[in-house]
Formats: sequence, structure tokens, C-alpha cells
Amino acid sequence: MNCLQNLPRSYALPFQGFKCNPRKLLSCSLNMMVHFQGGMNSSNVPRSMVVKAIPGSTSSEKTSNSDSEGKKSETYSHDMTEAMGAVLTYRHELGMNYNFIRPDLIVGSCLQTPEDVDKLRKIGVKTIFCLQQDPDLEYFGVDIGAIQDYAKKCGDIEHIRAQIRDFDAFDLRMRLPAVVSMLHKAVNRNGGVTYIHCTAGLGRAPAVALAYMFWVQGYKLSEAHRELLSKRSCFPKLEAIKSATADILTDLKKELVTLSWEDRKCSTVEVSGLDIGWGQRMPLKFDEENGSWTLQRELPEGRYEYKYIVDGEWTYNEFELVTTPNKDGHVNNFLHVVNSDPNSANGEARKRLTSDDPDLTKEERIKIRRFLES
Repeated sequence: MNCLQNLPRSYALPFQGFKCNPRKLLSCSLNMMVHFQGGMNSSNVPRSMVVKAIPGSTSSEKTSNSDSEGKKSETYSHDMTEAMGAVLTYRHELGMNYNFIRPDLIVGSCLQTPEDVDKLRKIGVKTIFCLQQDPDLEYFGVDIGAIQDYAKKCGDIEHIRAQIRDFDAFDLRMRLPAVVSMLHKAVNRNGGVTYIHCTAGLGRAPAVALAYMFWVQGYKLSEAHRELLSKRSCFPKLEAIKSATADILTDLKKELVTLSWEDRKCSTVEVSGLDIGWGQRMPLKFDEENGSWTLQRELPEGRYEYKYIVDGEWTYNEFELVTTPNKDGHVNNFLHVVNSDPNSANGEARKRLTSDDPDLTKEERIKIRRFLES
């Protein structure tokens, strides 16, 4: 059975949307500058981003608890660097920041106040597409209800929530088809400029924009990636987009994998990453006979990164596959889950679609478009 028929649409969380009325596109120039560390070479992923406010910028006004927000930003940036495998910095206290990727598509950080809605209306935004979950909003004290109410009151802009878990490539992969379907329908309905955002605008939002450019706007994935990075320093998970593409076009099969950690002296062994994300952990069971800790789990085909937590200390298993160290020397374990029959038609298609530089055939683009519009 083709996965177009059995891919679970319910994987995307319920969203809230407000109708808007078409309005003549407004134009104005951006009054916010984003300063990048490490340059903007489109052939390389920029490794660090620092947003700085300047006079007349689009940043929201600083609140009285900016010191507290600064500490939260530091913690968030540290967690983001650990989880994403790239040195990324987000300063929430400096306000909303964004970049035009195309004339009709913006990727940016989260709205912080209802006033940010007006800033987006002034540059022609008709759809605000929010990927944050409630814990993301609560962490920085964002009143999403006030923002939604104000957008509804304006009547010429629609606010939509399509939640994806932060720092979780597997959750991104599984939700991406339904999320991009929602985005595609909103763009067709509202026209104008679309603003896609997560918290920092460095992971989830650019990934959704990239998938939209690949699936809907006719780009090759590598071309869309270069275009994105030429406009905004970010770190979208390409493997999640490739796997989601294959999930739509082929059967979504699972294979049983086994992880193990050999150590009789430790008292607890857990794993994080895989398909549960970096914010959660799963315990391994100790096998007295073999003197090792093991975990068996069924995973859909794809590439997964993970790390062990042994007696509370994060580490990796040197006897399993490891990633290339990032700028700070961090490495993770990883594994590839492949079809037990890689020579099947679906196996060949998935192999091609998850290769280094995948493209879609005309027939595949038609299938994806039908899926997104159904």
C-alpha cells in the first residue's frame, strides 16, 4: 500500500486558526539587522548566530525582567547547541528577528507581544504560522492567547498553530507532512507573505520552510537549502525532511534495533534522542547473564542520533557509530535503520530520496501535491 494512503495525519497536534480577509499587499523595508558570526557562505552551514538590535529595529521592547530573560536565553542556547549539533545562539530579550527567504516567505523567531502582529502586517504578512508548543511559550512567558486574540481582531491576518516538539528530529519528520499540508492550504487561502516561526527560528521553522520549498515550490532540496542559508543562518534537519519525503511516497516500515552498554559497575543506563527527542529518556534493562544493559525498539527507516546517560552522566558508546565532532567537540552516537529488503521498489525509492542530493520526479511531485491538498 502506498504511504499516501496510510501516513497518519493525526500525528500533527490540533491547531488554532483565525480567518482573515485578503488585503492589498503592503511594502516596507526591514528595520532590523541580523549580525552573523562565521559568515554567510551558502556552501557551508553557518555555525553561530547572534541577533543584535539597532535603532529603529523590528525588535520588541525590552521588558523589565531582561536580566532574567537573558539567563533563560543562555540556557536555551546551550540546550539548542547540545541538541542540534551546531553552535547556535538566541537572544529572546532582543525581540523578534526574521529574514525574507523569498519575497513571499519569511523565517523568524517567535512573536512576543501583540504589537509584533502589527510589525508583520506592515510588511505584508497574511499568515503567521507558529510551530511552538505550550512549554516553549511558557518558558519565555509569551502570552499566545493575547497574540491570537489581537490577530483575530485585526481581521486581515491569520494566526495558525502547528506544533512540533523542539530539538526533536524524529517528531519533526513525523509531523512534517501534515504541518506542510496545513501551511500549503493557508498560503493558498490567504496569499501575501507567510511568516513561519518557532522559538528561535533556527531549527523547526527553517525546516518547515525548506520542506515547503522542496515539496510545493519546485526546488531541489539542495537548491532550497542554499537559498535558505544565503538569507538566514540556521540549522534545519535535512535528514528529517528527506525521511518525511520518503514516508509520503513509500511504505512506512519499521525494523527492530538493539542498543547495548556493557558495564556491570553502573547503576542506571538511559538513552536520549532516537525517536523520543533530546528532552526525554528511556531506561535500558540490565542483563545479569551477559553483564550488559540493553534496549530493543522498533524504529521506522531513517537515521537517528542518540546519546547514553550513565549514572546521570551524558556520554557516547565508542563501540557504536559516532558523528563527526562539532565545533565544541560534541559527538553523538547514530544508527541507520534500513529496509530488510533494500532491493525492493520501495527500498530503492527510499534510498534515492534520502541520498545526499535528492530530487523529485514529476510524478512524485504530483503525488506529494495531492497528499498535501487532500
